[in-house]
Amino acid sequence: MAGYIGAIDQGTTSTRFIVYDDKGRVVGMDQKEHSQIQPRPGWVEHDPLEILNNAREVIRGALAKSGIRGRDLAGVGVTNQRETVVVWDRRSGRPFANAVVWQCVRTRGICDELIEKGGADRFRSTTGLPVSTYFSGPKIKWILDAVPEARQAAERGDALYGTMETWLIWWLTGGPEGGAHVSDVTNASRTLLLNIHTLEWEQDHLDILDIPRSGLPRIVPSSDAASWGPTSEDGPFGARVPVCGALGDQQAALVGQACFRRGEAKNTYGTGCFLLLNTGSEPVPSEHGLLTTPAYQFSAEKPAYCLEGAIANAGSLIRWLRDNLGLIRSPAEVEDLAAEVADNGGVYIVPAFSGLLAPYWRPDARGVITGLTGYATKHHIARAALEAAAYQTRDVAEAMNRDSGVPLRELRVDGGMVVNELLMQFQADILNVPVSRPGTTETTCLGAAYAAAIATGFWSAGDNPVAIWRTQTTWQPNMEQEERETAYSGWKKAVERSLGWAEE
Repeated sequence: MAGYIGAIDQGTTSTRFIVYDDKGRVVGMDQKEHSQIQPRPGWVEHDPLEILNNAREVIRGALAKSGIRGRDLAGVGVTNQRETVVVWDRRSGRPFANAVVWQCVRTRGICDELIEKGGADRFRSTTGLPVSTYFSGPKIKWILDAVPEARQAAERGDALYGTMETWLIWWLTGGPEGGAHVSDVTNASRTLLLNIHTLEWEQDHLDILDIPRSGLPRIVPSSDAASWGPTSEDGPFGARVPVCGALGDQQAALVGQACFRRGEAKNTYGTGCFLLLNTGSEPVPSEHGLLTTPAYQFSAEKPAYCLEGAIANAGSLIRWLRDNLGLIRSPAEVEDLAAEVADNGGVYIVPAFSGLLAPYWRPDARGVITGLTGYATKHHIARAALEAAAYQTRDVAEAMNRDSGVPLRELRVDGGMVVNELLMQFQADILNVPVSRPGTTETTCLGAAYAAAIATGFWSAGDNPVAIWRTQTTWQPNMEQEERETAYSGWKKAVERSLGWAEE
């Protein structure tokens, strides 16, 4: 058997490919950023062809760096930014428009009309989701409505649509020459179109959104022993490698963090923050602004479910300090800047650049900096930017505790921001629970590799990454209760100031 497993991580800002050995160790990696296209305030797009070309480049790059060939891989898994959508021509593979990114709020008019006619929770009983600009079904409708060529192709059955794993898998397995058009249950569940109980497309929702069913992908498990087809020999792998694992990025991190038992939770600190709690084999309805969604499904097994709180802006706020304000030259500098002061000096930043997601679901919110006085410095602003991620996480954790009835006892963390020790300590303080960082922070890619590995028999379900996952650092809370609640009260007031800014 081939001795390695590969995983593509198609993220919001970059695409990377990692090669793992049979112990889950990284033996090769390559990564490349792609353009962030913002044609209007609140609109965010990506060029799907740029992402596809980047994926091909990083696959070749990681293989070259590791000194192995494509035929040495037992299989390939894919993880991706979940709600970002592409609509393309099934004959040529040409996108009809740029991909509409999960952060984009251009579908607010569509969502407002859906809410007006049936309420924000009209689809929640079947999908586990509220109506929101966050999800990809309204994005598909927007493209079909805005691009006449796309609508005409969809009506003829010549248009395909899907999230980024669907786009990449289709191309990797042949594209116009018979590529597999599939979406795993975790990504399909983010569309407002999937019935999470039956794991089938819900025709009533398709009719309401006027989305032809013919363009939707086939729904498959996250780890599919039957595979969706091999890569082509003339592609970046140079060999026929089974593509057999796919998970939305946050579910991939849950798997990579070995949160397989009910009540285990992880938070990923990337462009946004995503806190997921494993609720077991039954979906738990949320009454406090969270999402009920599949966590993973291995082959024909019953899926596991989770509660999720999605936060739109965390690491993106730090990049804003760098790119828009010029306050820092690199994200790593923000910790040193923030460490110059003992607290935020009364300054709070609510990074509602395109509205607030869980648990508020307010697309009318916009970013604010509050509590400014003549005492405030750039150090306080840097600290407030870091603290914003921790405060938003507490908002979600409190909602999660109320929905599940199980108090959070530990938070496993991953993502680019977890190297920031000041943030991790503050997170433990404001949550009043231990925060644990594993030895590897590349848990998203590891989860995708795991999905492919169990499909091929490379690893056994349950053996990895449970055996791989080890705590590297744990931060214990050391903040007094009165100080904690006073600080959090200030955050809640700042959130109130952010609401109601955006007009239709």
